[in-house]
Amino acid sequence: MRTVLLSFLTATTLALIVPAAAKDKLTVYTYESFTAEWGPGPQVKKNFEAECGCEVDFVSVADGVALLNRVKLEGASTKADVVLGLDTNLTAEAKATGLFAPHGVVGDTKVPGGWSDDTFVPYDYGYFAVIYDSEKLKTPPKSMKGLVEGDAEQKIAIQDPRTSTPGLGLLLWVKSVYGDKAGEAWSKLKGRVLTVTPGWSEAYGLFTKGEAPMVLSYTTSPAYHMVAESSERYQAVAFEEGHYLQIEVAGITSPGAKNPLSEKFMTFMTGPGFQDVIPETNWMFPAGKTDKPLNPAFGKLVKPAKTLLFSPEEVAQNRKAWVDEWLGVMSK
Repeated sequence: MRTVLLSFLTATTLALIVPAAAKDKLTVYTYESFTAEWGPGPQVKKNFEAECGCEVDFVSVADGVALLNRVKLEGASTKADVVLGLDTNLTAEAKATGLFAPHGVVGDTKVPGGWSDDTFVPYDYGYFAVIYDSEKLKTPPKSMKGLVEGDAEQKIAIQDPRTSTPGLGLLLWVKSVYGDKAGEAWSKLKGRVLTVTPGWSEAYGLFTKGEAPMVLSYTTSPAYHMVAESSERYQAVAFEEGHYLQIEVAGITSPGAKNPLSEKFMTFMTGPGFQDVIPETNWMFPAGKTDKPLNPAFGKLVKPAKTLLFSPEEVAQNRKAWVDEWLGVMSK
């Protein structure tokens, strides 16, 4: 009896002093609005952790361009296993760093124009748009020309192309419409710009607080207000020249390729556990398999008559020069 009791006490003591085995961990770098309590991050984390029995650690920065900048700064010592939140305007530059590894077999994806890439996988897409407050602005601009040459008293909040993917998207939208005369267009538009924010969240927050009657966002943004607020106050305008497309992607870092969870997450990202979360948290169109239909509000959104998009390689070759052109005008 004493032997049995001693064995029991020894086992109990060991159980108290030996810590439980640590869970496998996946570190995902992304942008702030993704990890916000109202963003997709919390639900994505919950769903994937339930599937993998692991721990997901989201690390966020202001926006997508800042995301790439951080990974480049950290280099091969980056703690990121997966980087989620770049877009096609950054993929060529991201590949050129040598900091991303090819992915394996993942689920099916569907985006405008199709998708084929051995390194990056799309998780959502949308079109950039000018969103306006219908209670403050009765006649919004209906074209890029109308925005550029319109009333300087009607302000717009935009994002910085050096740190923000929407900011870069607007820069490329202007460039795709105006070409070599983009600098002149920015000179005219400058007077309408209330402020240039580091990321999307700050600009949209200023807009909804009434600081400006317009903001650079997405054609899908009004869906949020329709679904979450039962309001059609905030609307997008269909621009005559078309709208610039954004496809958001994720990729595995070279250090992250050693973590088996990285590949599992990429596959999970293309399925319902991730994709069903996207429409009503990230307020974009899903790029993978879903188990439920889109809210009817998405059927009321602006449908671009023309899609504008530079190739990743063209953006990589010209981004610095085009940003410098923008900065030269906006800093005066």
